[in-house]
Amino acid sequence: MKSVQVTGSSGQSTILIGERLENLMACCPVKLPVIITDVNVYERYRQVFPPAEVIVINAGEKEKTLDTVRHIYEQLLALEADRGCFLIGIGGGMVCDITGFAATTYMRGVRFGFVATSLLCQVDAGIGGKNGVNLGGYKNMVGTFGQPEFVICDPCLLKSLPPVEIRCGLAEIVKHAAIADKNLFSYLETHYDRALALDARVIEKLVHDSVVIKADIVNRDERETGQRRKLNFGHTFGHGIEKTTGASHGEAVSAGMVLACALSVKKGSLAARDARRVSALLEKLGLPVRLEFNGAAVLDAIRKDKKRAGSQIHFVLLRSIGEALVEKISIEELARILAVRQQDDPNISS
Repeated sequence: MKSVQVTGSSGQSTILIGERLENLMACCPVKLPVIITDVNVYERYRQVFPPAEVIVINAGEKEKTLDTVRHIYEQLLALEADRGCFLIGIGGGMVCDITGFAATTYMRGVRFGFVATSLLCQVDAGIGGKNGVNLGGYKNMVGTFGQPEFVICDPCLLKSLPPVEIRCGLAEIVKHAAIADKNLFSYLETHYDRALALDARVIEKLVHDSVVIKADIVNRDERETGQRRKLNFGHTFGHGIEKTTGASHGEAVSAGMVLACALSVKKGSLAARDARRVSALLEKLGLPVRLEFNGAAVLDAIRKDKKRAGSQIHFVLLRSIGEALVEKISIEELARILAVRQQDDPNISS
């Protein structure tokens, strides 16, 4: 087992890579925690849950709303949970996001931890202390900062995931490599087939190296005023595509990274050969480099992005494989890159 520390103003988080769900209580500071999980995870793993009260919510991104948080609050009140309670989110990114949000707002804040059951959650969604819910279909529009005391990344839990969920996690690993670690990017280019097959050594390295990248950035910029913005590479376009098409998060971010690379080339910061490397790696991992979407609808979603500042948005470009930069780019310029890509691809409609 390996551990990585994330330290922020809201507390310190220990990421335990290789720890097992069965050992959860060794990490938990109280004897009787309250577990929050979704119906799918509960059905599959409830037999190894520790003794605890369990709040079960419906599965899926559409459930990541204030209505679900209200349900959790009501269940906590019914359990007479006080400020000394400890919440544990066992699930993927949706469960951990909503558990963190509930924990940081219930009674003005209670302690919490995660068991990340998806690759996406182990390498990204469960790390860094950002907790939130969607509003009106827009991603994480209501949220808090608060570090989980621990995040268990159990590789055995990944074996039950469908291939699309593995690819979603791999998209975020590509993102981390593209913005901060050219050697990790090269490793993925060489070992992509073993990553897809969930080879134990390869997955452990990918999870660990991704967590190290994110932890290093969060330790320097917990509240996303500078360096942490780089973690949004591919997400400005990606969130718009995800909202308007129903594509999975990883698939949308994959297509978003390709668009961001195209804009990077257009602005002269990235060599075309590096943009091609990003697209080629995503294709090897079974991720889309293009998706059918409505350009006007995606642009409307971008206008409501949290990173927007007036008529501009903090946008992540690549300077090279392993090096990113953030520039303020006008919404109009993003509209132009979408228009150009629409002309290139008949599957993108205006």
